[in-house]
Amino acid sequence: MRRRDFLRNAGLTACASGLPGWAEPGKRIEIRIDSERRLGAIPVDFMGLGYEISSVATHGLLSASDGNYVALVRRLGARGVIRIGGNTSDYSAYSAKAKAAAAPKATVVNANALQDLGGFLDATGWSLIWGLNLGNGSVEDAVTEARAVARAVGERLLAFEIGNEPDLYVHEGHRRNYSYDTYLREYRRYKIAVRDALPHPAFAGPDAAVQTDWVERFAEDEGRDLRLLTHHYYREGQNPRSTAEKLLNPDRKLSAMLERMQTASRKTGIPYRICETNSFSGGGRPGVSNTFVAALWVLDYLCVLAWHDAGGVNVETGVNQLDFVSSYSPIADDQHGHYTAAPEYYGMLAFAEGCRGDRVAVHYDAEELNLTAYASSAADGMCSIVIINKDTVDAEAQITLNLGLHDPRVLWLTAPSLASRSNVTLGETAVGPDGSWHGRYQPLHTAGGACVLQIPSASAAIVRMKR
Repeated sequence: MRRRDFLRNAGLTACASGLPGWAEPGKRIEIRIDSERRLGAIPVDFMGLGYEISSVATHGLLSASDGNYVALVRRLGARGVIRIGGNTSDYSAYSAKAKAAAAPKATVVNANALQDLGGFLDATGWSLIWGLNLGNGSVEDAVTEARAVARAVGERLLAFEIGNEPDLYVHEGHRRNYSYDTYLREYRRYKIAVRDALPHPAFAGPDAAVQTDWVERFAEDEGRDLRLLTHHYYREGQNPRSTAEKLLNPDRKLSAMLERMQTASRKTGIPYRICETNSFSGGGRPGVSNTFVAALWVLDYLCVLAWHDAGGVNVETGVNQLDFVSSYSPIADDQHGHYTAAPEYYGMLAFAEGCRGDRVAVHYDAEELNLTAYASSAADGMCSIVIINKDTVDAEAQITLNLGLHDPRVLWLTAPSLASRSNVTLGETAVGPDGSWHGRYQPLHTAGGACVLQIPSASAAIVRMKR
């Protein structure tokens, strides 16, 4: 699946400069933006990262003291949401003066760790969803922890979740018999206790892993008293059949789930968030989740969520519940204090760069090609099209410049091959360990009110135009 490097490089150069010389023209696809047809805004805090609660107990990780890590997060957006939860949250405990401990089933978070988290949120400008222990905790412990979190992070607290993936509690061994009705009773008991202890706390839920009907029922039962509806998503569990091909092709169950989430959200007026997600659960598939495949997958996936009216997403990173750094982590961690942008990070950065403001209608017919396109219009007068070619065949996109659109420029998301674990670039530029990035948009030639762009297989382009 390696791209033909010489032809690709020649094609990219010729396309970006508007000069002839593309050696192998691809299938022609006409793309037209209907910038007057607005489909809704992309929330300014759409972008998010997710962490196991054990990450909070890891000294120096989620802390303002590590300027490079803060910068890597901020590079993804001036505003965003950190979600603390995961499987470890249902085995965790808070003790103000105890020694912090990060362990899959014995995490201890203390007051200093929460103070560091508060500083990290202030430094990034991001807000917080915090998961309380329902699986193996008590109401009294949850109240103590909620007070401590609220005191440490202040206005950065977006919402509490109660329990992690309660629809899997029987499978995880937290309960012998469990149903949605049982969960709702427990949730309400915890919620009332926390609300009695804190002024105006907000809640999100039900944090379902797979049972979308739990979210639908929860929306009906709790919708008037919720900040967010929350659901998780992974393509599948990590196994030998977790292939690149699966990531590069649409997942029918995702579309069905998102349509149901849209409906539940619209009925209640409560936004929904995919608050824990990545490629394959269990840490991802090595050789797939940590390659350029994941960059293309996550870029398209984030667009799919936004264009299904999702209120946001939290992409999992860091050490997982199995106590190792996940292959799918967008921020790579050598566990010696060094953090770098992994391939998936570049797909997230491409979304942050190319999808801003209002979603607008875009018309195209890719036919049999595995190619998608999304358009948005930002308040600064820029209109962008994100074009993702996940096929093994090159494409030629003819973009019609209508309604005053002019001065098109392109930013490329590329790598030497789909299997690349390094040398991924956005705008011919890598992201530095300090979060620095200076991607270059290259001018496109226009003629007859259109520009023609060659989209090599296994690549993505952001075309930005002025209005």
